[in-house]
Amino acid sequence: MSKLIPVNFYKETESVELKKSTSELKEAIISIAAILNKHGKGEIYFGIKDDGAVLGQTIGKDTIKDITEAISAHIEPKIFPHVMVESIQGKICIKVVFYGTHGPYFAYGRAYARVGESDKRLSVQEMENQFIRKSKFVWELDISKKKLSDVSVKSVKEYMRKANDAKRINFRFTNIKSTLSKLGLLDRGRLTRAAEILFCNENSMEVQAAVFASKDKITFIDIQKFSGNLFSLRDQSEEYIKKHIMWRADMSESRRKEIPEVPIRAFSEAIGNSLCHRDYSNPKGNEIAIFKDRIEIYNPGKFPEDLNPEDFFKGDGHSVLRNPLIAETMYRSEDIEKWASGLKRIHEECDTSQVKVEFKRVKTGFVVCFFRPKWEQGEGLKKGEQTREKSKEKGKEKSREKILRVIAGNPNITTQEIADAVGLSIAGVEKVLRMLKKQGQLKRIGPDKGGHWEAARQY
Repeated sequence: MSKLIPVNFYKETESVELKKSTSELKEAIISIAAILNKHGKGEIYFGIKDDGAVLGQTIGKDTIKDITEAISAHIEPKIFPHVMVESIQGKICIKVVFYGTHGPYFAYGRAYARVGESDKRLSVQEMENQFIRKSKFVWELDISKKKLSDVSVKSVKEYMRKANDAKRINFRFTNIKSTLSKLGLLDRGRLTRAAEILFCNENSMEVQAAVFASKDKITFIDIQKFSGNLFSLRDQSEEYIKKHIMWRADMSESRRKEIPEVPIRAFSEAIGNSLCHRDYSNPKGNEIAIFKDRIEIYNPGKFPEDLNPEDFFKGDGHSVLRNPLIAETMYRSEDIEKWASGLKRIHEECDTSQVKVEFKRVKTGFVVCFFRPKWEQGEGLKKGEQTREKSKEKGKEKSREKILRVIAGNPNITTQEIADAVGLSIAGVEKVLRMLKKQGQLKRIGPDKGGHWEAARQY
């Protein structure tokens, strides 16, 4: 059955190719391979010129069969496209819909990639990169060594509750095997690695989080390692940031309102993206680093080489999923959104709150960096507003315990550096140091310059 398509609906893009007729079938097959290697799916239309002018396509008895067989014969690995007839502006055209996840794909023995609206032949290095991407892609589909009994029933039930509330899943939890099977997380009854990461509390994942005393990683005030399933790791990471950032009290309304220095929705999105899109074949874990001037969320998964983060703010970025099964699962529970919108939402949240954010490529992955406002200097605060640090002890940790933590992280630290780290004056720090030495909790080994501190116990 043909269907009517609106006038001026089609134009060529990175995933859509227009051909005036099946006389350009060979070029179309090359485009299919190129689009698959770039996006994993796309569409070809016969009967439309590349400027969008609709010419129509003559269709004979074997036209559809010939197109299907030509694609099957000349693309490796084989794909199974959907070839159909459509009416566009009252003229009969042919539409080919295709997808594939087992690239790199070759057309007539050569590999191509889509660049804009053109097809570029891949170099040897680019082909090698394609094979690397392929090996990383199938990681989540590999069979896990975990068993069904290792799955957290509580986590699956909570996930299903959220997914049902979001109306993105139309079935209910029955049991672990049936539910995970319907989610596509089992292979012949066995857990995939995606299932292990998502719902097993014991797995290979971890997140390292730390608070540093200054703008570098020389001295840390606190350091933690989180483990658990992906959803637990996200919750633990969010809570860690909430506890170690500044909050201000807005008294302009009838009810007191506490506002964080960095929008919660922004760093929550960044954490979710870092866990969803990381390179799981890389043993290095995700990291959260809180410095005096910024918060960095590190993901061991490189940003697509042919894209820039800024493309996503302008709406020009397209979704490139490193772990599509994990991403689809998180999407269904509204833990992430699809279609490459994460960076845009982070950018918009920070822009609204007047918080500077940067997206940085690094050699081993990708970093989202939030710059902390200088509230301690009154920057961005309204008259009468107060700030506080929402620490684990909710701001009540004693100065001596803070100082002992800082010294445990760096025994060579100076008095000035301690003062900067804990927010006290030098005189205040010296007073606490004298008390600690008198109580036998701290020793100074060597001279003031060149010596070091020795604590009686670790913090």
